Amino acid sequence: MHRRTFLTSVSGLAATGAALSTAAGAPAGIRDTSNTLPRKVVVGTAIQDLWGTYPGLRQRLDQLTRLVDRMVEQSGKRYGRGPDLAILTETAVTGEAGKDVHACAVPLEGELREAFSRKASEHRCYIVAPTYLLAADGKRCSNAAILFGRDGAVAGIYRKVHLVVAPDSETMESGCTLGTEAPVFQCDFGRLGIQICYDMEFDRGWNELARQGCELVAWPTQSPQTATPAFRAMRGGFYVVSSTWRHNASIFEPSGRIAAQIRPPESVLTYEIDLSYAILPWSAKLENGKALQKKFGERVAFHYYEDEDRGIFWSNDPRMTIREMVRSLGLEERHEQLARVQQVYRKAGLQE
Repeated sequence: MHRRTFLTSVSGLAATGAALSTAAGAPAGIRDTSNTLPRKVVVGTAIQDLWGTYPGLRQRLDQLTRLVDRMVEQSGKRYGRGPDLAILTETAVTGEAGKDVHACAVPLEGELREAFSRKASEHRCYIVAPTYLLAADGKRCSNAAILFGRDGAVAGIYRKVHLVVAPDSETMESGCTLGTEAPVFQCDFGRLGIQICYDMEFDRGWNELARQGCELVAWPTQSPQTATPAFRAMRGGFYVVSSTWRHNASIFEPSGRIAAQIRPPESVLTYEIDLSYAILPWSAKLENGKALQKKFGERVAFHYYEDEDRGIFWSNDPRMTIREMVRSLGLEERHEQLARVQQVYRKAGLQE
């Protein structure tokens, strides 16, 4: 089954993890990260067109590991170090399933594991390697994303829950088995979640990731949509990084805006984010971010969006949190403002 046609037709909607607490009065699942010291994470992602003749497993693995090499090279030039996380696109290892997923699915053990274990260990970075994965029993197949750790070991596997259903039958992705869980993986830089393509359209996985305190979501996908991922990032209070087959690869901020994006002919994107941040609403004292900049100079950084009356702020001072900076000017974060206002509403008899 050719999923591009279907997806086009339906496209629309840490190491310090234990120290993070749900923000008082914040929407369910929103994490308060502003009270932790800066946590810089370099993320690598890509656009890769995988339609066409499949070159064979060994050649495909060579293509994908070279793509990781390119991320490492770009990151080294931009940030003086390699990426912490490299994300490949949906079913990157196997490509489309065709009529029978069993004909293309590959087992974890063997060439797949050897290639990515070697590359993750070589570059000391986490790698998200998506594939149609054949279970050890040789019977079940899943649309999966395998997370390799910096040491080359398998750190976890996410199996896509919301498989695409054929328009003329109840077959799911040429015979795949549904995943059942949305795990959050504790990486040394923070708490990582994974969703795959059509998972974007359903609340279940995203709500579960937010409930577990996820901070960064890798989204390997065929679909290049941007409106819904931006919504998911803002509502969940985490970064979302897409790795796609076409059109764009993007990094979505918890502010709901795109922080970085590439389009063809570019194919590789590396970008540094900070998992310790504050979302600040408009206030006269903030001066659209200039007030913090005047006081702290290059020790603070931010993206302020005047058309949204809010911005995302983070500290570049390894000894000072963004919360301390915000408090020094008597400012409040967005979730704090909402909690205060809701308390006034409740006293006035408004129930939400």
